Amino acid sequence: MEANLETISNEILAGNRRALARALTIVEDGGPEASSLVRRLFPYSGRAQLIGVTGSPGVGKSTLVDALIAEIRRGGLKVGVLAVDPTSPFTGGAILGDRIRMQEHTLDRNVFIRSMANRGHAGGTALATYDAVRMLEAFGYEVVIIETVGVGQSELAIAQTADTTILVLMPGSGDEIQAIKSGIMEIGDIFVVNKGDLPGASKTASEVMHSLELAKLPTAWKPPVLITVAETGEGMPEVWAAIGEHRKFLEASGLLVERRKAKVQAELEELVADMARSNLKASLAHSHIQDLLALVVGRELDPHSAAEGLMQELFGNGGR
Repeated sequence: MEANLETISNEILAGNRRALARALTIVEDGGPEASSLVRRLFPYSGRAQLIGVTGSPGVGKSTLVDALIAEIRRGGLKVGVLAVDPTSPFTGGAILGDRIRMQEHTLDRNVFIRSMANRGHAGGTALATYDAVRMLEAFGYEVVIIETVGVGQSELAIAQTADTTILVLMPGSGDEIQAIKSGIMEIGDIFVVNKGDLPGASKTASEVMHSLELAKLPTAWKPPVLITVAETGEGMPEVWAAIGEHRKFLEASGLLVERRKAKVQAELEELVADMARSNLKASLAHSHIQDLLALVVGRELDPHSAAEGLMQELFGNGGR
């Protein structure tokens, strides 16, 4: 196994796209192989500009990503795309297949597009996304775009993964504006009202700008609100320019380092939680744990006390 992973690592660094596809499959599946591969390629990661794109279904996220790829490629930069889709309940695989919607770029050797399943993760991004980004960075992609499932109060993980997060809206979507007013605006560094050729685009953009003016934003950055027609590419140069301005702001303010520290913290929390779940699942098969479950079912022990007992057994000191 180790020799095979060594070969995959070397081929990725040499620019072998098949090796990259294999590596992405390994990190998506997780387990010891994924951990070993990440250890080998980690020193070559951390070099890409990370852009998150999120928004409710139907706003045209994939079309916008497609147009953004074209805009970035005009500048000669290499682009990797991770489209994190809902997970099929039958196969565990991604079911939207964003690559189908981005076929224009399939022959471009400097673009790599991969659909990934979110595996039911509440944040809309897969646990493996962090490592998939590292594979793309090690390969040499200078910009990595992460397109995620939907947007809602629980789906803030994209803001922890990306350097710049684009929140995509569409004209006349009252639900979107309500979501913004209720706090989801905090994840957006750039707001894009797509399908700008539909009635109400300017009104929607004005409502978003008004909401932003009233909001207590977390930094001195004032998110721009842009109108695009992604199908024709209208407004995309402005979107790419805004991404560049946000990058300059992050670097000048020191927030880029802070964001990446927060990303590592979020990743460590998820990894430790995932390892804890795996250990707990394995432990539940033991006979004495089954006896503990029986006590809870029989109302002889409450769930909180049972959980504290499990934490003590698994981690010691009550997990504290």
